[in-house]
Amino acid sequence: MVPISSSPRHARLRPVAQTLGVGLVGLDVYAAVGHLGYLPHPPFQLAVLAAAAVLFALRGRWPGPVLLVLAALTGPVPAVGPVTAAAAYSVARRMARPRPRARLLAAAGALLVVCATVAGPRLGPGSAAYGLALGLVLAPTAVIVPGLVGTVRGQQGRLLRALRERGDAAERARRLADSEARIHERSRIAAEMHDLVGHRLSLVSLHAGGLELALEGAAPQLREEAVLVRRTTRDALRELRQVLGVLGPLARDTGPDALTHATGTRADIEALVAQSRDGGIAVRLDWAGPDLDARPAPVRRAVHRVVREALTNVHRYAADAHATVTVEHDTAAADAAADGARVRVTVRNGARPGPPAPAEELGTGRGLTGLRERVELLGGTFEAAPLPSGGFRVAAAVPAEPAEPGGGPAARRADDGPGTLTAAGPEATWPDPAGPEPAAPGPDGRRTAEVLTLGFGLAALSALMVVGIAFVYAAQPSGRSGPAPLPRVGMTYAEVAGYGVLDNAAVRAAASGHEPPRPAGTAGCVYPFNGATERHPGGLLIARYCFDAAQRLIAIDRFDVPSVRDATPWETP
Repeated sequence: MVPISSSPRHARLRPVAQTLGVGLVGLDVYAAVGHLGYLPHPPFQLAVLAAAAVLFALRGRWPGPVLLVLAALTGPVPAVGPVTAAAAYSVARRMARPRPRARLLAAAGALLVVCATVAGPRLGPGSAAYGLALGLVLAPTAVIVPGLVGTVRGQQGRLLRALRERGDAAERARRLADSEARIHERSRIAAEMHDLVGHRLSLVSLHAGGLELALEGAAPQLREEAVLVRRTTRDALRELRQVLGVLGPLARDTGPDALTHATGTRADIEALVAQSRDGGIAVRLDWAGPDLDARPAPVRRAVHRVVREALTNVHRYAADAHATVTVEHDTAAADAAADGARVRVTVRNGARPGPPAPAEELGTGRGLTGLRERVELLGGTFEAAPLPSGGFRVAAAVPAEPAEPGGGPAARRADDGPGTLTAAGPEATWPDPAGPEPAAPGPDGRRTAEVLTLGFGLAALSALMVVGIAFVYAAQPSGRSGPAPLPRVGMTYAEVAGYGVLDNAAVRAAASGHEPPRPAGTAGCVYPFNGATERHPGGLLIARYCFDAAQRLIAIDRFDVPSVRDATPWETP
């Protein structure tokens, strides 16, 4: 399915679909109210409903005026209520400032009530009081409730966007910090290369100068070649200093920690462990395999940096815990594996006693990021993660003879992805081993769920509008007051029967033998009971309705019929 937001055609058709949908819901309310018989002036209301649908399409350009006009139209034409509800939701959702939004919704609700009250006698239930009641029913369902829902939905969307932007900014800051740590480590490596290569070039220049003096008398024709070698070496040394010398003292280790030719050897690592032990750390060194003095300087310096950085983290975050430094120089792997000999360095510390360190005391992880960069530039692997027991473990595996410095995975990696270490120290945070969280629904799924929810909500509000309109119209007076009218002479039999005057066999039997003579031209008479027969002491007052052959009422007579009462047993003589 193509996302709606990614298709220009769908983006253009969306407002049309929304307008048609809202118009159809308003038409359903129109039909339901008309079916109940509470729809005065149907053509006028249908025309106003069509105009309201057109105005709804303009809510994006003029949100406030369109909502006020729709609220005013809802008063005399309740079928416009669903259109006004959709407009109130849309306008409230887009308005970010709370006070103007509240004033607009209050003005729209008040305008709806006023218009319903004014239009009540002509286009509504029939009086201003009942028009006011209709307005009070429609205002919450057409303006207030949709406006509040739109307000909540808009605030939720703005909050999610702000949180997403903060998350993106934090992720960018983390990536920049990691990149800065990698660049700093590369600068440190470049400074070390400056010292090493500069020393070698100085020796080459020195030997070329000696060769120049030796060839001056023995082979003058070769002296110029020696001069060229010396000058070229001097120029190369000057250019190297110009390019790498700008790194300055921040990119190189100075003082007692300065890197030398003995850096990374067993004696050097034992010195680092001894310094940590003197600083109060219970640390032990386990060395397996020969010394590293015959290995390349980058390998020895990487081992030195891993051990020193890991012990520094132990000093910072777990000074009371024990630690173990393990160095394995596996020369036998050169014969048994294709990757050659490797140097494995592991620094493990136990959990710190007492409660874990607060979050603000945790490191940034930049030192570990720099170590990862240095190790992977040599083609090695680097791991740093907390232990289940509460401690921390730093492990690095470096080829003893790197093929190409700088050709490792870090040189080919654009950036670290998810899963990198997020904090330094024993309490550092590591990704959940259960795996990433389930992905959130895509744009299509969210949009479909939102459309269905809003559709059901609008349908429920429309049903409430129909119930409220029916309640107000049913509660209005019928316009007829006082006692019910009585039949009159000259009415037809059907008209008289419409007033409830129907023949009763018991009343006819009671009138037999006691009624006065029937008028001339009488074709038949009706002796009703309800509302026509009255009981009084000693008899009954009976009404008689006589009709001619054309079923016209020609006479209404009333006469008394004596009642017959049996004597009680104790009154019998």
